[in-house]
Formats: sequence, structure tokens, C-alpha cells
Amino acid sequence: MDRRSFLKKSGIGAIAVTGLALGGIIYAKTEKNMKKIVIIDGGPRRNMNTAQMLESVAQGAESAGAEVKTVRLYDMDYKGCISCMACKLKGKASNVCKYKDALAPVLEDISQADGLVLGSPIYFGDVTGQMRAFLERLTFPWLSYNDYSITAPKRMPVLLVTTMNGTPERNNSNGFGSMEYCITAAMGEPQKLAAYNTYQVKNYGNYELAGFSEEAKQQWRNGHWEEDLQKAFEAGRKMAETKTF
Repeated sequence: MDRRSFLKKSGIGAIAVTGLALGGIIYAKTEKNMKKIVIIDGGPRRNMNTAQMLESVAQGAESAGAEVKTVRLYDMDYKGCISCMACKLKGKASNVCKYKDALAPVLEDISQADGLVLGSPIYFGDVTGQMRAFLERLTFPWLSYNDYSITAPKRMPVLLVTTMNGTPERNNSNGFGSMEYCITAAMGEPQKLAAYNTYQVKNYGNYELAGFSEEAKQQWRNGHWEEDLQKAFEAGRKMAETKTF
């Protein structure tokens, strides 16, 4: 089933959010024994490029029978790593962050998930500050200062989704940077999906953006955006169908 067929069958709008939203977390309908996939949305805008790509990933996973939980970082009150070192205490070491705030239950959910999706727009060449702070909390407990191994609580498929203003030929994206190394060491090689030359705003005439041609942006979008969303849908479906490690 492709994305359009799924949307038509399920009655979901192109950028509709499934399930019930509570405190930045969107819960899809669940059943017992479903594969559980956690999606982390590191973008600030609810209905723009990153959110739409991640919603397509969620729809693809749900089409294959997975239980999906989407977490919007910008809706949550949390910090990056505060170097409390609680995860490194002798006799009490943990590969899940021990600091208690809004992010704590999300990190616990990830430790028990069957798949992880991380999505962010690219700002100044990097993921958003909220995504970076989240990744500090996720990955620092994985690192052992005894032997410098990197071990997650559970290995699982990982999908890294980025959206950006640049084109495939001309962009300054560093993607997930050094954090991708940690993810690869702990989880295995992640799948990567990028949407290029995305709209920054819906009406260019309202903003000081004379360096961009709205007509050229529209032409690119007409030729690529639906394909990008379909790729995201297929990536979600594939993750739901992939055997866990």
C-alpha cells in the first residue's frame, strides 16, 4: 500500500496528526504485540516540512501494523545533559539518563522500543538545539568511561530524517554530526532520508526573502515533495516490517 492509498483508506488528511496529543507526545491507537516505534520531532513548526515528513513515516509504520508514539520536543520542558553523572555511579550505572524531567519517560520508552525515528530541520548546517539537547540525554548514558564502549539498552532500526533549504548539490548540512557516530556504534547503521529545497514559509511575499525565487521553490516542490513524503511513508513501513536486532 502506498501513502495515498493509506490516506484514502484511513480517512487521514495529508498532514493530520493521528491519535491523542498530551504534553508534546502523540499517541496512536495501539493493540497488544504491535511493534513499537518512537518518533522524535525536533522541529519547531507543527505543520511544516519536518512535521509532515515524520507524519508520513508514522502513517507508513501504522499501515504495517506498528504502534507509533510521536514526541514533539518543542512542546516539552527539558534540558540537555547537566553532567550530574548519575548514570555513571558505581553499582548504579545506567544506560538510560537518570535526570527526572519531562524527557525521562520518553527516554525510558525509547529503551524499550523496536524502532527509533529522529527528525529535524537543518539550521546553520546542524540539527536544532532542541534535538541536540535531546541527543545528549539519549547517548551520554550509553558511553562507558571504563572501556569507552557505546552500548544502548536495546539495538533497533534507526531512521534519521532531515529537511533543509539547500539543494542536493548545494547545502551545508552536517546532518546529525558526531551524534550519528554514537547512534551507529550503539544501534547499527541508521537509514537516512533528506528532503531538500523545502519551503521556508507559505507566502514569500510577506517576508524579507528576496534571495529566493518563490516560483523556483514551487517548481521544485511540485516535482519532489510528494515523492519525499512517499519515501518517508515507505521508510516507516519498512521499519515496522524489519526484524529487530
